[in-house]
Amino acid sequence: MGATTCFFSGVVSDDTQALARALRRRDPEVLDRLIEQYQYRLFRYLLYISGDRETAEDFFQETWVRVLDRGHQYDSRAKFDTWLFAIARHLVIDSQRRKKPQSFDALTDLDQKSPIDLVAVNSPSALDLITSREVELSIQERLGRLPAIYREVLVLRFQEDMALDEIATVVGAPVPTVKSRLYRGLQTLRELLRGGNP
Repeated sequence: MGATTCFFSGVVSDDTQALARALRRRDPEVLDRLIEQYQYRLFRYLLYISGDRETAEDFFQETWVRVLDRGHQYDSRAKFDTWLFAIARHLVIDSQRRKKPQSFDALTDLDQKSPIDLVAVNSPSALDLITSREVELSIQERLGRLPAIYREVLVLRFQEDMALDEIATVVGAPVPTVKSRLYRGLQTLRELLRGGNP
């Protein structure tokens, strides 16, 4: 039984050292399993920070190419998803910088683009489904109206369930800054949900 077979049992284990070795070898089976495990989370994140499905798909593909090319740089002391999301974020920022200089906050035109609805349909009844869908659409619509720096940390914290230090690594900011963005983002989102303006 090879190292790759031991390493995987349906999903990637917490054995980051084995993952780092496999990435250094550019093992295609490992990459396939990583894509399978992280595809939904990564695409959802890219969709929220880019604001456009086509753009998110391009960044999604490019992120995995970068993982394959730079797998040798993965530090096994970090969680893989933190490293993956940082790569994706840098690709988006680099792309925007090449187009024209602007802040991360201006990455999307919030008046023209909004996140695509990615609601999983597994509610017990049609009424529950309609109600939860309306709530989800309401939150997503308002989340799409937040400045990108707040929207990003809220998505990483509450949809991706990342810890504050992991978010800090992804966005390249100190933990106190992440906390401040989360607090301000939640405040703004709360005002929007009450019908106010940010």
